[in-house]
Amino acid sequence: MKETNFKGAIEGLIFVSGEEGIERKQITEVLEISLQEAGRYINELKEEYENENRGMRIAEYAGQLQFVTKAEHAVYYERLIKSPQHSGLSQAALETLAIIAYKQPITRSEIEEIRGVKTEKPLQTLQAKSLVKETGRAEGTGRAILYGTTKAFLEHFGLKTIKDLPPLPDSVKTDEEEEEADLFFSRFQQSFQPEE
Repeated sequence: MKETNFKGAIEGLIFVSGEEGIERKQITEVLEISLQEAGRYINELKEEYENENRGMRIAEYAGQLQFVTKAEHAVYYERLIKSPQHSGLSQAALETLAIIAYKQPITRSEIEEIRGVKTEKPLQTLQAKSLVKETGRAEGTGRAILYGTTKAFLEHFGLKTIKDLPPLPDSVKTDEEEEEADLFFSRFQQSFQPEE
């Protein structure tokens, strides 16, 4: 691989790793380059993204590299979230919310394992609407972010505590979590219909 392509590959790896991020060591293993080489490319990328014309930057939290938006553009993200076409929740967001509500605290990879599809965008939507928040970090390698519901979630659904969620049927087994999402979705679907 040409030297210029390593930097592009690192950029792509950081992007596809999403909010979980990627460690420098993982980058060196995937690209089969030294830690020193990877560090040089990462620093160059960081400098390029700090340019005022870019909308994102590369941050490093707890050893995990990830893309984050720039604080100076926050006003535009708020406008997007408040726009009428973003008022409702998609089925994907509702399913994700159901899984989090019944299984919290839960990591994104656990949610994706239950749903069988990527969950980054639904999670972002739920966080933007203050229905879901980060509640900590999981133990073990990578210390993945744990998600749980918020006070706003409880208020919206008229619940005093998370224990007030509708009980699941006894017939639902632990390996059938998708049914839990369907149950929650069917009971509360009307609450989040997009505005006309």
